[in-house]
Amino acid sequence: MSDNAVDEDKKRRIKSFVIRAGRMTEAQQRGYNELWSMYGLELSAGIIDPQALFERSAPTVVEIGFGMGDSLAEMARAAPETNFIGIEVHRPGVGRLLHLAEEYQLENLKVYCDDAIEVLKRCIADQSLGRVQLFFPDPWHKRRHNKRRIVRPEFMALIRQKLMLRGVFHAATDWQPYAEYIVKLMVDVPGYKNQALAGPYSEKPAYRPETKFERRGERLGHGVWDLLYECTD
Repeated sequence: MSDNAVDEDKKRRIKSFVIRAGRMTEAQQRGYNELWSMYGLELSAGIIDPQALFERSAPTVVEIGFGMGDSLAEMARAAPETNFIGIEVHRPGVGRLLHLAEEYQLENLKVYCDDAIEVLKRCIADQSLGRVQLFFPDPWHKRRHNKRRIVRPEFMALIRQKLMLRGVFHAATDWQPYAEYIVKLMVDVPGYKNQALAGPYSEKPAYRPETKFERRGERLGHGVWDLLYECTD
């Protein structure tokens, strides 16, 4: 696909995110300015080779929309044997994650500050990922905004293309209608198997840290739904 065709496709596609205005803290700005050269990846560089990028052969996990980065940094610190690539459009969150990466001395983390769909299409090789994580995406709960949800058949087809055989797509949401929407949608998406043993939802895997918002939600009686789907072909 030519650059012009890529640009036109990007313009036509309905975005699942809105870039929020917000000032970066001093630590976030410093992280972005001083640490990007160590941890940052550029969309323009094209397809990456994780083995060359991390200088080793190891399972690679991509997290889409890591927010402020705390849970992703915790996961990377807890699993040094795994390569992690985070994708986020909000610069304060990227700056915060880079600050944490330096603080934790992480060597298994790289970051994109760009549109995840474009990163997946242009930078991630087919059948190269062990897991794709999508934690607490915007539910776009108003009916007229449902079309902006990132989890759609074409998105799941793209994820399937990037996952290895038996690789896993892991979504988590605190919005039950969104969880139900994903379950219903995935019935008709080929190439996946729900890993849940009973019912459509899985127990929270030990590798996913519990966020402060999750803990607060639990105190208020709110639920969180984890959905894990394995790539079968």
